[in-house]
Amino acid sequence: MKIWVDADACPGPVRDILLRATERLRIQAVFVANKRLNLPRSEWVSSVQVGAGLDVADRHIAEAAEEGDLAVTQDIPLAGLLVPKGVAVLDPRGEQFTEENIAERLSVRNFMQELREAGVTTSGPNAFTPQDRQRFASALDRELTRLVKRG
Repeated sequence: MKIWVDADACPGPVRDILLRATERLRIQAVFVANKRLNLPRSEWVSSVQVGAGLDVADRHIAEAAEEGDLAVTQDIPLAGLLVPKGVAVLDPRGEQFTEENIAERLSVRNFMQELREAGVTTSGPNAFTPQDRQRFASALDRELTRLVKRG
């Protein structure tokens, strides 16, 4: 089992929670980004720097992640590729993408993108809060417990 992190837009508090979890549980985590990352030295943590370009990090994660892995991303299309492969997917606010909700999430995301392309101003995501941090930590703990028991 590995944890795959879409690190280009990963909030710092989420990164810190993930780093602590990898050390505590001795699980490999791979942070994927199109820029150099400053991560602590650890036998459990590695990074992959992909080339610049749209969705390059997402493609790397989608190709490398396997059934039983966990991915952390806020990219709904990436989640849409991972969930059918049997990869558990969490967003940085602790929402889990599942077979039951991914189609709806993709539909809403595509609708909002169409609105923006048509010139409608939509609000961006809310600021990351301490409550988001706590929701993520709880969701990560639940998922890792489930995956470790299963695998």
